[in-house]
Amino acid sequence: MSELVLYIANKNYSSWSFRPWIALTAAGIPFREVLIPFGPGATNPQFRELSPTGKVPILHHGAVKVWESLAIIEYVAELFPDAGLWPENSTWRSMARSISMEMLSGFRALRSACPMNLRRPVRPIDLPDGVKPDVQRIEAIWRDMRQMSGGPFLFGAFCAADAMFAPVVNRFAAYDLVRDADTLEYMAAMKAHPAWQAWEAAALAETWIVPEDEA
Repeated sequence: MSELVLYIANKNYSSWSFRPWIALTAAGIPFREVLIPFGPGATNPQFRELSPTGKVPILHHGAVKVWESLAIIEYVAELFPDAGLWPENSTWRSMARSISMEMLSGFRALRSACPMNLRRPVRPIDLPDGVKPDVQRIEAIWRDMRQMSGGPFLFGAFCAADAMFAPVVNRFAAYDLVRDADTLEYMAAMKAHPAWQAWEAAALAETWIVPEDEA
C-alpha cells in the first residue's frame, strides 16, 4: 500500500487539521505528517500546490488526493475497516456519522467567535448571538451519546465522531464556556487520551502566532 501523507497546518490553531490527525493517530493507522505553518491571513501559498481548495488538511495516498477532514476519515476507514474509526453497531454508526456531519456543517457562531487555540490562557469573552445555542446543542449531543453508550467517549470507545468534536473540547475549555459535570467529564476523557496529549504537546511547543486566531 502506498504511504499515507497528511498535510496539516499549525497544531495550535488548525482545528480542521486536528480532526483527521487525532482520528488516525488514535486508531493506530500509520501515516506521515507534513506540517506547513499558516502565513498572513491564516493561509499559505504552498497549500494551493497541494490541494484544489488551497486549504489543509489534505491526504495524499499515491496519486489519490482527499481533502476535507471528514472525507479523509471516511477514506481511511475504508482502507482500514478493522481500525475502529466508526462504531461497529450499524445504528450507532449512523448516529456517529450524523453528528459528525452536524459538526462539519454547523456551529458557525461558536467556531467564529472562539477559534481553537491550545496555548490560550483560560478566560471568557463577550459572546455574540448564536454561541450559547451552539454550546447547548453540542452539550446535548455529548450527553445523549454518552448516556446511550455508557462512555467514556461518545460511542464507548474513541471513534471518528470524537475526533470531529475534539477542537470543541479546547474551545469549551479555553473560553470557559461550560459548567455541566457530564460535559466536563467527557472533556477530561478527551484530554487524557494519548493522541490528544501528543498533539497538545506539539502545539504548546510551537512559536508561530496567527493574529486572526488570537480571540
